[in-house]
Amino acid sequence: MGVEFIIGAVVVVVFIILCWWISTLNGLKKTQVKIEEASSGIDVALTKRYDVLTKMVQIAKSYAKFEKETILEAVKLRKGMTITEKNEAAAAMGEVQKSLNFLAENYPQLHANENYRQLQVAVMDVEEHLQGARRAYNSNVSTLNQKVVTFPTSIVAGVSGITRQAFFEAESEKRADVKMDLDI
Repeated sequence: MGVEFIIGAVVVVVFIILCWWISTLNGLKKTQVKIEEASSGIDVALTKRYDVLTKMVQIAKSYAKFEKETILEAVKLRKGMTITEKNEAAAAMGEVQKSLNFLAENYPQLHANENYRQLQVAVMDVEEHLQGARRAYNSNVSTLNQKVVTFPTSIVAGVSGITRQAFFEAESEKRADVKMDLDI
């Protein structure tokens, strides 16, 4: 009974460790999939933002000569962007939005245009979706990063090559205080 019991106990312990390992690895993989899904959500929101801003530029062009190509190049989106590249694209589109708002202030008839106003509302809606997508992404990254650095999950992550992910961060200019120039 002694040798058979020891062999049986070792098999049970190895089986339990194997089940834990597989369960932990699956949890890490699921979190990675959630990060990919959230990243895709950011892509969708950035694409929608791009489309809405493009429409706003088209309307603005009917009221003033506007260099559409320059703006569109600044906000061009491509598949497979890293989070850093998405941050840069988001910053570029923020600049486009500022330019459009400035243009609308200089051309009151543009600002009064119903289509333009509807698109401004759409931009605000897209911005809210984009913020939500960023929050979801960062939440999932936080979950993965916590798992990757926590023992004993860190062992499974290290052996599997799963590493910490970068957070989607706000552009540095949006973290600073807003400086309002009200000179008329």
